[in-house]
Amino acid sequence: QVQLVESGGGLVQAGGSLTLSCAASGSIFSINVMGWYRQAPGKQRELVAAATTGGTTTYADSLKGRFTISRDNAKNTVYLQMNSLKPEDTAVYYCNADIRQRAWGLLRDYWGQGTQVTVSS
Repeated sequence: QVQLVESGGGLVQAGGSLTLSCAASGSIFSINVMGWYRQAPGKQRELVAAATTGGTTTYADSLKGRFTISRDNAKNTVYLQMNSLKPEDTAVYYCNADIRQRAWGLLRDYWGQGTQVTVSS
């Protein structure tokens, strides 16, 4: 079994910062892409940022410059540093990872349980 456990969410004032963490554990051979998505009430889940094992990163255009994704491959952990937070950043943030459990196994998509980020004005 594989688990993704997120931490670091909470309540912050506009203009503040938060750092989210997500650690993957369990039967893991390798991890390809790790990333963050978010879902605000009444809206679809959207990509926030993603990072490959090699360090290539992708961001939602609207978040470039405020959010930074990073990985610690040795710890199977991905981070999301969020700066200059706005009320519209309020959402549940989900960790996502493409994980291979065996050397010749398939890559499978895993999700964390989500962590709430609330930005007050």
